[in-house]
Amino acid sequence: MKFKDLLSEQEKQQFKDAVGKIKPMVQDKIHPAKRTSKPKSQIAQNKTKKQVAEFHFSDEFEPNLNQQGPMKFVREDVDSFEAKNLRRGIYTPDLILDLHGLDQHQAKKEIAALLYACQKEHAQCVCIVHGIGSRILKNKVPHWLVQHPDVMAFHQAPLEFGGDGALLVLVELKDKFVR
Repeated sequence: MKFKDLLSEQEKQQFKDAVGKIKPMVQDKIHPAKRTSKPKSQIAQNKTKKQVAEFHFSDEFEPNLNQQGPMKFVREDVDSFEAKNLRRGIYTPDLILDLHGLDQHQAKKEIAALLYACQKEHAQCVCIVHGIGSRILKNKVPHWLVQHPDVMAFHQAPLEFGGDGALLVLVELKDKFVR
């Protein structure tokens, strides 16, 4: 039973008197073209890209990083001279990521996407500007970077790239990158 069937004739007339004269609206909607569905292989490939771009960083992992002096890290299989090259400005960043205004969750996603973009754009050195502020991202960003297998080394950025509020990161590029 419909709602209009529940109304009495008197209630229907009161409604018509209250609304007044009306005319029906003309249907002017544009009907979208039918979408063609993507092949399942392309959907699976896009999911894989998204998974790679959203690398999972653990907040519980506490690496043994140097607490005195500038923030730096060099992976075990990389020459420690690379950190000095980052500090001296031998490498200039190909991409810069500014995390100002982001919370931890957003910052993690952006860093993962940046490291994915490094492979796609063949960017060997990137600058991550985390700022100083309440030191949350300043402390967390190095902990996240240590966990990523593509990060070879990082060092506190020179003043022209952000100084104490930024890190220069050296990224290992893969020879073959599947797009």
